[in-house]
Amino acid sequence: MSQETKLFTREELKCRNTREDAILIIHNGVYDVTHFLDEHPGGEEVLMDLAGKDASEPFEDVSHSSDARQLMGKYKIGELVEADRTAAKPAYAPQWTNDTPAENNSWSSWLVPLLLGIAATVIFRYMFL
Repeated sequence: MSQETKLFTREELKCRNTREDAILIIHNGVYDVTHFLDEHPGGEEVLMDLAGKDASEPFEDVSHSSDARQLMGKYKIGELVEADRTAAKPAYAPQWTNDTPAENNSWSSWLVPLLLGIAATVIFRYMFL
């Protein structure tokens, strides 16, 4: 049996910004952080400054750990209605690719260091031997 996700509007959430009822919007998800205020490592003030608002950008700016992101699930109470959603930028993740730039396979990628090595060897032999 699946449970339906509760939907909220930004309008109804903006008044939920008190110590007794604090929510955050992060990447279109709605999180009740009321009981997390005392536990937040950065202090409750950080959360209260953003309570009732979209905290996606500040959340990403701090570079939260994977443990912090996992803990978020405990506080999620719903999501924004489709009309109030923003095009979310994905959390930072390195982009790994097997493509190598063409310049790494060209002769210039090894020729310059080789010529510098030869020049250094010649100068060393001339000056010290």
